[in-house]
Amino acid sequence: MDPSDQKHFTVVDYVVFALLLAASAGIGLYYALSGGRQRTTQEFLMADRSMRCLPISLSLIASFQSAVAIIGVPAEIYTHGTQYWFIGCAYFLGLLIPAHVFIPVLYRLQLSSAYQVCKNFYSCHLYVLSKTHACCF
Repeated sequence: MDPSDQKHFTVVDYVVFALLLAASAGIGLYYALSGGRQRTTQEFLMADRSMRCLPISLSLIASFQSAVAIIGVPAEIYTHGTQYWFIGCAYFLGLLIPAHVFIPVLYRLQLSSAYQVCKNFYSCHLYVLSKTHACCF
């Protein structure tokens, strides 16, 4: 790659980046320092089943994306073009099945992960195998 072809951040890019970091840190500090804290895993993971659909959906979307994807995908699209959107289409299709099949079942059973299904309904060996697989891969 020719050094003259390299793209660099401008002042506007740095300002937007700093604002996003400050907003994220501000939200985290606000909730870390304000009032009541979660006492059980049920309260922490499921908001004690008291939240509406929109905040839970936004939380799931945020937790689905990794930090590498949030930083890397815009750079990939900026550098190589918009053909990366095909992966976004695959994500959309790939999320329909879990959203309409698995999540309602887990919600009715009051479980917060597939590991709890293995632990509660299958043998202990399957639970240990699934946890080991998750740690190794």
